[in-house]
Amino acid sequence: MSWDAFIWFAAVAVILWAAGAVLAWTGKKRTAAVTVYGLGIVVFLSFIVAMWVSLERPPLRTMGETRLWYSFFLAVAGMIVYSRWKYKWMLSFSAVMSLVFIVVNLLKPEIHSKTLMPALQSPWFAPHVIVYMFSYGMLGAATLMALYVLIFKKEKTTVADMATADNLVVTGLAFLTFGMLFGALWAQEAWGTYWAWDPKETWAAITWLAYLLYIHFRIARPKEWETSMWILLLAFVCLQICWWGINYLPSARATSVHVY
Repeated sequence: MSWDAFIWFAAVAVILWAAGAVLAWTGKKRTAAVTVYGLGIVVFLSFIVAMWVSLERPPLRTMGETRLWYSFFLAVAGMIVYSRWKYKWMLSFSAVMSLVFIVVNLLKPEIHSKTLMPALQSPWFAPHVIVYMFSYGMLGAATLMALYVLIFKKEKTTVADMATADNLVVTGLAFLTFGMLFGALWAQEAWGTYWAWDPKETWAAITWLAYLLYIHFRIARPKEWETSMWILLLAFVCLQICWWGINYLPSARATSVHVY
């Protein structure tokens, strides 16, 4: 599968996501909305799988490749939220956010090659990154919930709204934890140590602690929903630094083994 085909798969997926979002807004065609939106997810996943086969390795090496997974898992998270909690706007927002990363990939595709450096040839590499991308998708959906509460709901915020954000964060943090454990196993195999306080690892720990802070704050002060939403937004900023912002830090460029 050539990268040139991405635009066609992405276009079909986005059209299906848009159609699913429109059906969701009608309010009476939930099954149809989920089905159409789900077909878009399948189309997008089929390109990822085809790239995997074509490259003869998991497409997880470059930022462009991880953006593929993030677009995919954002759409998955949106469908999960809509199916479980019936927030009609979530399909639209998750589709738009996925589209943003798709456009970035079209403008900056990055060169994809079959070659993997020795450190990336570990069997822990693929599960580590895939689990992380899923957690990023769930935590991205939680961030959308935070923005929804802070901007649109405000004093009308309900227990259900907060429960949705909480469930997304708990799920995302659980997978983030598994991702860190897989990464530790990978690091032990590749570099002989489970944890080295590399700049990337340091920000991974900061991100994990930030989401843990949100959970503990929600338990200790459940009525202070506005403060908890700001903590959630701060945690997402930490996540972005951990994911791609680290590449722009001078210390990481000089010493990080995670900057390829």
